[in-house]
Amino acid sequence: MAIRKLDIIAAAAILLLSFSSASDAQVFDVTKYGAKADGRSSISALMSVWKLACASTRPSKIVIPKGTFLLGEVKIQGPCKAPVEIEVQGTVKAPADPSSFETDGWLTFSYIDNFTLSGGGVFDGQGKIAWEQNDCHKNKKCNKIPMNLRFDFITNALVHDITTLDSKNFHVNVLGCKNFTFLRFKVAAPDDSPNTDGIHIGRSDGIYITDSTIGTGDDCISLGDGSRQVHVTGVKCGPGHGISVGSLGKYKGEEPVSGFWVKNCTLINTENGVRVKTWPASYPGSVSDLHFENINMVKVRNPIVIDQVYCPWNQCQANIPSLVKINNVSFKNIRGSSSTAVAVKLACSSKVPCKDVVVADIHLTYEGPEAPAASSQCSNVVPSILGKQSPQVCA
Repeated sequence: MAIRKLDIIAAAAILLLSFSSASDAQVFDVTKYGAKADGRSSISALMSVWKLACASTRPSKIVIPKGTFLLGEVKIQGPCKAPVEIEVQGTVKAPADPSSFETDGWLTFSYIDNFTLSGGGVFDGQGKIAWEQNDCHKNKKCNKIPMNLRFDFITNALVHDITTLDSKNFHVNVLGCKNFTFLRFKVAAPDDSPNTDGIHIGRSDGIYITDSTIGTGDDCISLGDGSRQVHVTGVKCGPGHGISVGSLGKYKGEEPVSGFWVKNCTLINTENGVRVKTWPASYPGSVSDLHFENINMVKVRNPIVIDQVYCPWNQCQANIPSLVKINNVSFKNIRGSSSTAVAVKLACSSKVPCKDVVVADIHLTYEGPEAPAASSQCSNVVPSILGKQSPQVCA
């Protein structure tokens, strides 16, 4: 019942935002303020137009029409006096050279209430040069690499019918936001593009990702600390590393993660399916109320994972248990095919074992040289097993 109520609230939010972009909105076309769709001239006019729209006491719409525009690093900031929509019909390209950026955001939207981004257009991060230079997984002092879209401290927002393409870093970062919906959103980057998470969420409350397609080189959707009441429905993920909570516990003072629903999604040829990951030798933390339901896996390497010894590139003390508590987690009606023999892996902390884990109606097949059939691995967890299981989980 609680989930149903939240779905209704989300729908109401979408309707409210639709009203804010009604036909009586004041319209600002960037080409009327000097922008040229020639693929070479920077649309510096966007900032001038934003100031006009943000200062208006009437709802406003900024239009970037069809064509190809070049845009440098910009910060689009509120608060504004009335709802504002940016309608992107064309393609907006970032400078290809990552050294031309001063921060880790190409387009940063911040401190705005009642904001809409729409139009069917594309934000092209032109990330190839940055990917070739990216060594941040090995070099902690690496140069900052810009994300395509940063949303910082936005409330009551709707992003729909927008594509983010070939970001140099994360495609989207959502920080400190509340009541934020992504609808018919598309993320596209090659499967070997490093650190190009589709949508990363942190310290935000009430985030909805619906009927969207995400294919990239890292997590399709990832939750950082402080994420609360996040709903993912009808998402197609792949290529990529799956849908993940974490990694958590690496830093002191991380906020709890609570309330994550993933329903009616399909993952295709991804490195992982649905995953919760925490660092060993971690700071204390908590993860609770996670629910993965009606998920279709197509040749996914690790379909169901809890990994509390997450240790990429051996940059940790794997022999010291994680202190992140995981409880109230359910995996229900997850079906399809695994490309590795271990289709279900629940590796919990020996110091704070997982509690209240439910596994129900799992049907995952494996055909390959590793084993005659799919299997499971479990440690420091005693899940409740419901319905039919294939493979047998924690048997």
